Amino acid sequence: KTLVADPLMLLLVLALGCNPSSAATASPSVPHVKPSYSFGRTFLGLDKCNACIGTSICKKFFKEEIRFDTWLSSHLKLPPNSLLSYSGNYTDDAKSWRLVDITRLTSKYQHDRADKRICTSLLKTRSCSLERALRRTQRFQKWLRAKRLTPDLVQGLPSPMLRCPSQRLLDRIVRRYAEVPDAGSIHMDHLTDRDKLRLLYTLAVNSHPILLQIFPDVEGWPFPRYLGSCGRLVVSASTRPLRDFFGAAAEVAADLALQLLAVLRSMATNDLNYFFYFTRVDAGTFGVFSNGHLFIRDASTLGIIDKEEGTQRAPGRASEYKDIFSCLTVDCQSEFVSCDSISEKHSLVMVCQDLLPKLLARKFVSPVQERIDAFLQRCARGLGEHQGSNEAMEELAEILKPLRSCDSRFAYRYPDCRYSDKY
Repeated sequence: KTLVADPLMLLLVLALGCNPSSAATASPSVPHVKPSYSFGRTFLGLDKCNACIGTSICKKFFKEEIRFDTWLSSHLKLPPNSLLSYSGNYTDDAKSWRLVDITRLTSKYQHDRADKRICTSLLKTRSCSLERALRRTQRFQKWLRAKRLTPDLVQGLPSPMLRCPSQRLLDRIVRRYAEVPDAGSIHMDHLTDRDKLRLLYTLAVNSHPILLQIFPDVEGWPFPRYLGSCGRLVVSASTRPLRDFFGAAAEVAADLALQLLAVLRSMATNDLNYFFYFTRVDAGTFGVFSNGHLFIRDASTLGIIDKEEGTQRAPGRASEYKDIFSCLTVDCQSEFVSCDSISEKHSLVMVCQDLLPKLLARKFVSPVQERIDAFLQRCARGLGEHQGSNEAMEELAEILKPLRSCDSRFAYRYPDCRYSDKY
């Protein structure tokens, strides 16, 4: 009599990609069945492609070279699919592992609502092939015919990054798009129809992974490293959110505040002449690596103004083109921030209002604490007309610099800080 595996046990074995021969109840034929990994397609969002980010790192998931923290237990259960982000571990050699962040473009609720909106508004059905529906749109048909990504192709998309794009910025997006193997050209000839839809979808839902690709950390930009994507999940280097440090020791708080000021300065003044500004900040906007280095953890709220080439501003609200891609994650009636309204102090004032008070409150002795509090109150009110952002940041930096310490907690600048005035 041939032994038959328990159906639930067999499904679990196939799903997790384990060696079926180790299951006592498995029949001899089971080891020859190729695992389908269907356990992860829905979780990863692969079943939604090509209304997704990409597939560049899927093999890592299927080979278990990217593991969720829960996979370190004996049960190998997938975490809840309702979370926006997950902590994971990544390896290239199966021996050394490093922490990574695994993040969704938006919440599963928003994804599901957007998917339903695509089907109901474009095909008048409750469920549909997302790719078939989106390919029919006027915008995507223009993308298919286009040889180059131009401002009219991204007009009306809700990403702050695209509110006033220059041709130089759009060329950079195409040239550095990491989800295709042979990037490097400003022309879109190397992008297949599938690639174009994935790029458009990503720009429409959340431009965070695109920013990580076109302004990489290896070139000195203050973003975590982009490792790849699979379905609707992005994998990047791991950081702890700044909120975890609101209760940190005074010298740690002073160090992080100084780094935050340095990031704002580099975002406003850099070799490429791009001016970056935040449309909003919160306790998760910035993150800290294990070596103490502060980076921008969430780039989705960053706008970009090209100081070198100028901008191709979208027309006024009354005539602005909007379609389904404008409304996947935001209300179609949402007002967009005008690039003309952004001042050089914009991001600094936001940080003074929402982050620095939480990081620096009640940390220092008198009269240093009073000087910090007075500055933050003045900064939160807009600093007035007679002080620019650079002068203001330098004023706060001069208060904070003597409060730092030089020890192994600050590995990103230790032991250099013992020998250099820079630290």
